[in-house]
Amino acid sequence: MLKTSLLGRDHNSEPNSLDDGSKSLLESSSNTTSENVHPTEEASGLSMMQTVIHLLKCNIGTGLLGLPLAMKNAGLLVGPISLLAIGVLTVHCMVILLNCAHHLSQRLQKTFVNYGEAMMYGLETCPNAWLRTHSVWGRYTVSFLLIITQLGFCSVYFMFMAENLQQMVEEAHVTSNTCQPRKMLMLTPILDVRFYMMTILPFLVLLVFIQNLKMLSIFSALASITTLGSMALIFEYIVQEIPDPSNLPLMASWETFLLFFGTAVFTFEGVGLVLPLKNQMKHPQQFSFVLYSAMSLVIILYVCLGTLGYMKFGSKTQASITLNLPNCWLYQSVKLIYSTGIFFTYALQFHVPAEIIIPFTISQVSESWALFADLSVRTALVCLTCVSAIVIPRLDLIISLVGSVSSSALALIIPPLLELITFYPEDMSCVTIAKDIMISILGLLGCVFGTYQALYELIQPINHSIANSTGVYE
Repeated sequence: MLKTSLLGRDHNSEPNSLDDGSKSLLESSSNTTSENVHPTEEASGLSMMQTVIHLLKCNIGTGLLGLPLAMKNAGLLVGPISLLAIGVLTVHCMVILLNCAHHLSQRLQKTFVNYGEAMMYGLETCPNAWLRTHSVWGRYTVSFLLIITQLGFCSVYFMFMAENLQQMVEEAHVTSNTCQPRKMLMLTPILDVRFYMMTILPFLVLLVFIQNLKMLSIFSALASITTLGSMALIFEYIVQEIPDPSNLPLMASWETFLLFFGTAVFTFEGVGLVLPLKNQMKHPQQFSFVLYSAMSLVIILYVCLGTLGYMKFGSKTQASITLNLPNCWLYQSVKLIYSTGIFFTYALQFHVPAEIIIPFTISQVSESWALFADLSVRTALVCLTCVSAIVIPRLDLIISLVGSVSSSALALIIPPLLELITFYPEDMSCVTIAKDIMISILGLLGCVFGTYQALYELIQPINHSIANSTGVYE
């Protein structure tokens, strides 16, 4: 018997890849009227400006606010240079992914090839017989990594909202109308940050119960507005009265640099959306120009915020720059506004893994149990992201761990390997082969050692009165 999901999808078919979830999310953000129309068949696609906005939106999140601490972990000189290099490599890998998908779609005469399918079709034509036989695992691997990454983003959002809510609530009695630089007193918090996570949990569960894509597009717009306003106020503060940076180290230790790598890769969140975005454009041939333009703005924003934030706060830089803002009503409102934007963004990030996991789950139960199964899985996934944040109550380490484990694989390791298996039968140049191997090795080393360092930091004993302290005025 045909089972239809609450989003109108057929669940007797093979589960879609994660990119299909990304595609439907982009369709909702673009106010499309049909949820099942293939992007290339739409009467009107995304304009250049709409595509730029989507690229900016999917690359500007909580990772951006952690860049000042990332600069501290790398050094005032090494940090900006390394972030610029990682940004250039990431954009290059996005272009590689686009070229491979375009080549495979032409070879197979398909109108659209997503990230997972590109990996699968590439393996089907590679010289190795074992890889050809197991090519479907290429798609499964990419989809699994994308799901882990998206749920990792959601865990980071939990921690971000909880830490900012904790600071706002516990400093409310000393918040003033005068915005002065924050002077830190190490105080044991009244309530543990985990309490604030549990407080947020039921509201997020209710939020993800909303399955209407048009409603999600409203949340997307609200998140964009609140993020833009908050970023303007943050920049307005950090550019004022920057202390002399001569006492800041130009280069940090290699151990902390590994944490920088994970955070830097984590911030480039949009690698899984470049293919659906290109396919939804009115003029897809213009996407390369749009990608370079938008990502140039993103990289400039990252370098400027990370460097200026570290120069402004120095050794007192915290996991999120919002935690360093003055304890006055203006900047407390910035935390509230940005946290509100992250709250709505949670639903957008959650929608992507939900679109691949829930249809498969519903296909295993009778139609009368479909709604219960749908809501149960949504609740379980939200609780999973909450538990992950509770187990690892360190925002900087969550960001670095997610970036090292899955983001590095998707952004730096897989695209060069995909180019090798896609174009190797067609006489690739030795320079291209060497370049792809070097990028993949760099990504693999960052993945392994970055993950090791993040896990090592997690098992180290910490002074909880310092780690969870809030800053007040003396």
